[in-house]
Amino acid sequence: MRVSTQQFYFQNAQQLSNKQTDVNEQIKYIASGKQVLTAKDDAVSYGTLSGYKEDLSNIEKYNRNLTQVKNRNSLQETTFANAETVMLQLKQTFIQANNGSLSDSDLNALAELAKNSQAEMLGFANTKDETGGFIFSGYKTDVQPFVLQPDNSVTYHGDSGVRELQVAKNVMVDTNQPGDHAFEKVSNNIGDFLPSYNTNTSGIAVSKAVIADRGAYDVAANPPDYNFNFASATDLTVTDGNGAVVFNTTTYTPGQTIAFNGVEVQLNGNPLPGDDFDISPQEEVSIFDTIKSAIEWMQVGANPANPEQHAVDYDEILGQLDQALNHITGRRVDAGVRLKLVDNQTSNHADSELYLASGRSNIEDLDFAKAVAKFEQTQVSLQAAQQSFVQIKNLSLFNYL
Repeated sequence: MRVSTQQFYFQNAQQLSNKQTDVNEQIKYIASGKQVLTAKDDAVSYGTLSGYKEDLSNIEKYNRNLTQVKNRNSLQETTFANAETVMLQLKQTFIQANNGSLSDSDLNALAELAKNSQAEMLGFANTKDETGGFIFSGYKTDVQPFVLQPDNSVTYHGDSGVRELQVAKNVMVDTNQPGDHAFEKVSNNIGDFLPSYNTNTSGIAVSKAVIADRGAYDVAANPPDYNFNFASATDLTVTDGNGAVVFNTTTYTPGQTIAFNGVEVQLNGNPLPGDDFDISPQEEVSIFDTIKSAIEWMQVGANPANPEQHAVDYDEILGQLDQALNHITGRRVDAGVRLKLVDNQTSNHADSELYLASGRSNIEDLDFAKAVAKFEQTQVSLQAAQQSFVQIKNLSLFNYL
């Protein structure tokens, strides 16, 4: 068979190029430390690796979210812990104020301490995170949530938005507690209504006022507010907001349950003729309203105009302070529960990441001993081909004539 010089050079150049490519491929594997770089290396393994890499990428995103959730809830937990301390101090100040031996100046001094507690609570409620956003404003992170008014009341300017982050598949965690939920929606210690005393010479007090049967509670037929009037110690008439009588008895006995329109009311004390009060629907009481009431109670001084009513107000405020303390503790517990969830998910992700990384490594990582041996073999093959080409191309028939 005749072999032309052109064909000879073409074939040898192609062979050398292929072997050089093999050497370059081996260098690429050794340099990357991986044995599967593209789908052509191993289509099945490449597909499995894609799954591993996607799962690991998701865990990385979840871990970033977990860090953010942990930071936000840690800040809330610390804030509520500080608020607990302040509310406990305020309660102790209020109890101290209920001392008949204190003078007006003593009570005013205690009222100033209570104002300091109010200022501290406002500071906690207006806490900012590391980005400068208010943590208790709901979605309105750039709006200061709580503002003190000239009358010593506090208004809320945030919303009820709750932000969430995904920390695992199908697992979402709250990153904030809106301010209205955190500081305003405190359960009413009495129940579903707040009393307002018009005339109280006996010191009678509403101890419970609840909607016991919501199916029977008809505000259209018998709207609040409900007025309680004692014509005598045993003669009680209750009227609704329209003035219609909803309950009447001439044999009232202290401690009995007064039931009407799905509502149940219980009183403490022995009424006197002329005692009169209203109850208005209010299931929740703001912490700041309770603090305001405590301050105003102390500012009345040592000689209130109506000592009996003053004592009733004290018991009501003290009970609501206890509810506020319990509420703050509950909000702190909520933040703590989320932090515990963060710890659990972080541990779960660490385990999953270890498993996935091991699986990826088994498929992807290069056996360097084998790779180097193959590289050397490929390099020797290239060198042999190069030397053969040099020797053959120098052969000539004239060398033998």
